[in-house]
Amino acid sequence: MTASTEEQHGGNLVAKALKAQGVEFVFTLCGGHISPLLIGCEDVGITVIDVRDEKNAAFAADAISRLSGTPGVVAVTAGPGVTNTITAIKNAQLAESSLVVLGGATATMLEGRGALQDIDQLGLLETATKWSTSVRSVREIIPKIQKGFRTAQSEVPGPVFIEVPVDILYPRHVVEQWYQASSTDDSSILGKLSNWYINRHVNNLFRDQHGGFTPEKQVVTYPKPTTKQIDEMLIAIDKSTKPVMVLSSQVVLRVEKVHDLVASVEKMGIPVFLSGMARGLLGKDHPLHIRHKRSKALRNADLIILAGVPLDFRLDYGRGLNRRATVISINLSKHTLRMNRIFRNIDLKIHADPLLTLITLASKWVFNAKTWKIWHDELRERQQEREAEIHKMAMQETEFVNPLALCELIDEIMDDDSVIVADGGDFVATVSYIIQPRGPLRWLDPGPYGTLGVGAGFAIGAKLIRPSSTIWLMYGDGAAGFSIKEFDTMVRHHIPVIGIIGNDASWQQIAREQVDMFESSLATDLDYTAYEKVVEGYGGRGIAIEQMDEAREQLLRAMELVKEGKPVLVNVKIGKTEFRKGSISM
Repeated sequence: MTASTEEQHGGNLVAKALKAQGVEFVFTLCGGHISPLLIGCEDVGITVIDVRDEKNAAFAADAISRLSGTPGVVAVTAGPGVTNTITAIKNAQLAESSLVVLGGATATMLEGRGALQDIDQLGLLETATKWSTSVRSVREIIPKIQKGFRTAQSEVPGPVFIEVPVDILYPRHVVEQWYQASSTDDSSILGKLSNWYINRHVNNLFRDQHGGFTPEKQVVTYPKPTTKQIDEMLIAIDKSTKPVMVLSSQVVLRVEKVHDLVASVEKMGIPVFLSGMARGLLGKDHPLHIRHKRSKALRNADLIILAGVPLDFRLDYGRGLNRRATVISINLSKHTLRMNRIFRNIDLKIHADPLLTLITLASKWVFNAKTWKIWHDELRERQQEREAEIHKMAMQETEFVNPLALCELIDEIMDDDSVIVADGGDFVATVSYIIQPRGPLRWLDPGPYGTLGVGAGFAIGAKLIRPSSTIWLMYGDGAAGFSIKEFDTMVRHHIPVIGIIGNDASWQQIAREQVDMFESSLATDLDYTAYEKVVEGYGGRGIAIEQMDEAREQLLRAMELVKEGKPVLVNVKIGKTEFRKGSISM
């Protein structure tokens, strides 16, 4: 028995509650407010990964959630520790990713009295989470954590915040010593009253510590489509000559059912566009997967099935959909089903789990002879034309390495057991056009919030949950600055990933429009920084590439080096192209 387990304390109970939910990893940056929680996790066999910036702890936990189906857990200390996670929490909310954030807080009896790092954390996080709460006694720990996991996964998944004050986590005798130090020996009525109040407060904190609750795995149910809705979908499909499906992250929330979904999509044979976490669902070069010219397809289709896809900026708020098409939307969010009706109404709104809906639809499938061959051929012809255009641009000479040619090379040499993490603007958008994920749940990007800085955290989480996979962290040089310090974390915790920086010494996605409009590159210029040396300073391996003729050899070298157990950063100087001109979203 370790010293930490000699006496039961709140940190132990938190750890046991997490263990019951199947949690394997907790991400953190240390702080006195949460030390017992972290020690408790170690005692029950949960691996604690300490990072260099709290937001990257939250990003790593987000990746765990997306790839495993179990909410990721981040534990951060009070005040700045909590506020440093806010961007990552908001990113998870908009990406519909389940996340449990445990935040330290000042002692319950000192709240509002000017204690160190004492702020209104619940108020700050209220709009960024599905549920924010504070644990007010030790007996509340287990039920509140269980509710947190249930809430994070139910309906539309998202983050929850559970504040656990410091005096609830530490052993009772330690808390009593703290409060005794602040009590008074004054025998006056006021002194006696003060001591009575302190003792009563401590007794309330620790009374009935277990509260009769036993940690247990939370079961989450998802809304199902009605028989009538499935029948209406079948009728619409029967009438269609140009159907198309757009699938996004909600279809892969139930990780254990993803392969059933793939079989269902293949059975139906409808052309498919994939976005978000659904990228890679059908693997590389699948005949049903249409990768290019989505906007034109949606303008020409007579049936559009949106599975977990909102009518937001990515679909031009619905304005780009054929006005005469039948539009069916399946979504866990009632709000999303009503979004932007002023631009394009949805003909059939199905408030249900998109994955379950598509699997149910396929089970009722009666169109074995319906192949839509002419429509398929039209979409594939457009795709081939676009691929030819991209390849032609990849052959153009640029200063340093042509980024399109670099992406084509990486797509060629990438092994099938790879996960791609996308963190950047212009270069990473080019990556998304060219490099194909090899299967389901092998692509991670921030989602609709467009957050830069997700990269290292996502890569850490991905490697931990997929230890046999090669993790390719695709960085823009601007984005790399947000999290390159986490290569230190990767070295310390033996988390080998391959980082690729497309280094054009610019915030290029902004610069290409700003320079044209205002004839100024103000605030968009960077330097060709030697990022590979930064990573070497952290104990990783660094490689620099300046010309295309050395790229293959050096990338293959990176793939060998990463097998030695240390992260590798490949810093590639890239030239500028016109590939994504006019790409700013509004």
